Amino acid sequence: MNIAVLNTQVPFCQGGAEVLAADLVEALASHGHNATLITVPFKWYPQQSLVDAIVACKLLDIEEFNGIRIDKVIALRFPLWLVEHSDKALWIFHQHRTAYDLWDTQYNDLAFMPDGHRVRKLIVREDNAAISSCKSVFTISQNVTNRLHQYNGLESGVLYPPPRSMEKFYFEKYGDFFFFPSRITPLKRQALVIEALAFASKGIKVVFAGKADDDKYFESLKVRAAELGVDNQITWLGHITEQQKWDLYAQCLMVLFPSFNEDYGFITPESMLSAKGLITLADSGGALEFVTQDETGSVVEPEARPLGEELDRIWNKQSLARTYGANASIKVRSMNISWDRVLGSLLS
Repeated sequence: MNIAVLNTQVPFCQGGAEVLAADLVEALASHGHNATLITVPFKWYPQQSLVDAIVACKLLDIEEFNGIRIDKVIALRFPLWLVEHSDKALWIFHQHRTAYDLWDTQYNDLAFMPDGHRVRKLIVREDNAAISSCKSVFTISQNVTNRLHQYNGLESGVLYPPPRSMEKFYFEKYGDFFFFPSRITPLKRQALVIEALAFASKGIKVVFAGKADDDKYFESLKVRAAELGVDNQITWLGHITEQQKWDLYAQCLMVLFPSFNEDYGFITPESMLSAKGLITLADSGGALEFVTQDETGSVVEPEARPLGEELDRIWNKQSLARTYGANASIKVRSMNISWDRVLGSLLS
């Protein structure tokens, strides 16, 4: 079967969505399908660019190319699921969040655009029409499914994406640092971890890995760490290789994942595959589907002091990290996260 995977792309930005799309194409090919990835560059500002993107996707004709018929499309992100096709499935990574769960938060820019409220209504209307017309609608987490029901009144199934190279994650030891792998951007809340270190023991070490979306923001984080006197407790690795990632998971004490209302977060199952528990926050979204307090990790309030106190608690009683890690390994392996399950559902 000729299958096209549809994903929007923000140029120069590489994150979980890009990994997911590429791995889906590879999984389809390994199951005998002729699969290709179709991407469209996406710019959400100024508001006219956002509206233009909606119109452009609605006008795209992807039924066939160069005499080759596209038998099925699998759309991952807004606005590409607005494309019309006779056999379309959705595996929703997330909606355009500033029109939904981020609307009333500090992370929203759409509300401050000249006609932001009307554009929001346009997005919701187009989503409702496109998603409700699909017979096969899935999301990557219960959190995304809950949002879809809350804001659009639409039902969907949950298919957890398998982390890339699942078999490569391993355990080595419970080491002397907390590991925080993620793009450096406000929603991931590296700033909160820096603030938390001011309330924790001076011997605690945090290793950050990931590329910054904005160099100015990254510099502001380093300045803040210096102001608080915690810069010598922090290591910034920037972009790392896959092998470095596997090694750091294998060697850390626990993993930090304090993102705000995360869609899913590959970090969660990746750390658990390495027999490491997680410290996450009460409003971190998808991570809470995996992390149970005092079982597979810690769930604390999204404030610097309680987060710092939790870092201290784990650091001073590292048997907790060993218990959480062992439980996390058992849990993630019991969840049947696999490409066979994903493709079986998307293609049925």
